[in-house]
Amino acid sequence: MKFGISYSTPHFGVDPDNLMRFAKDAEDLGFESLYVPEHVALHPGAKIGPMELGPSLPYGDPLECLTFVAAGTQRILLGTGVLLLPYHHPVVLTKRLATVDLLSGGRMRLLTVGIGALPGEAAATGVDFATRGRRADEAIDVLRLLWAGGADGVSHAGEFFTLDAVCSFPKPIGGEMPIHVGGSSAPAARRAGRRGDGYFPGGLLTPDERRRQFELARAAASEAGRDPDALQYTRWGSIGMSEEDAEHLAGQGVTRLVVSPTTADPVAQRAEMAAFAERFALVRPVGPVE
Repeated sequence: MKFGISYSTPHFGVDPDNLMRFAKDAEDLGFESLYVPEHVALHPGAKIGPMELGPSLPYGDPLECLTFVAAGTQRILLGTGVLLLPYHHPVVLTKRLATVDLLSGGRMRLLTVGIGALPGEAAATGVDFATRGRRADEAIDVLRLLWAGGADGVSHAGEFFTLDAVCSFPKPIGGEMPIHVGGSSAPAARRAGRRGDGYFPGGLLTPDERRRQFELARAAASEAGRDPDALQYTRWGSIGMSEEDAEHLAGQGVTRLVVSPTTADPVAQRAEMAAFAERFALVRPVGPVE
């Protein structure tokens, strides 16, 4: 089991000192990865299920935040939880992601994409909300195509994107980048199996729904001629969870848990993170918050 931690920009802020301190604490305490969420645009009355999103919540751009974090850390992997793929043009995104990966020494390895749940956000970016799933599918294909392409360029004629001998350099380290799929629906699970390197479900799902969705992701991988056992399975967890809780999730096939502090106070955050790291023997906690 691997353990990541999420820096919630809307609740913890986009202050550079706080963000860097959090990232360094996470790295020092042995967390595998740091995740940052995304919303491109909000509006009054925006809600996801029962959760209302205040229009002034400060969602920082996740890739900008991760690039900043990469400059002050050495080991921690970088992730998005989630990047709203339909609202990014894949040609532009291909280069941004490759650049972050190169500048971080190959640590942009937990890109997790979703399709978004706010019609107003889709409208603000000029995307038809009803087609965002198909757009995301095609965008994943374009990302992989461009990363794999050489100096002769690659071409693509799809529903949403057309490329004619397009070249995209530089490449990520190793020439490609894993793409995980987030979401809490059957189409998201199928997308993860058919096109993703991992599945990261969210939402308020019952245990049976989660089990069925992961089975669906694995089945979709098999049907697509891919190895279902290679599909990573990431889940949200509580920073106060017990070892027994983690063992229970591991028994369901979970390979990574991502937690988040319950407070924005730096000292209390560090204490929660250190207690978790000690409970799960990530590393020996080091030093107090300055």
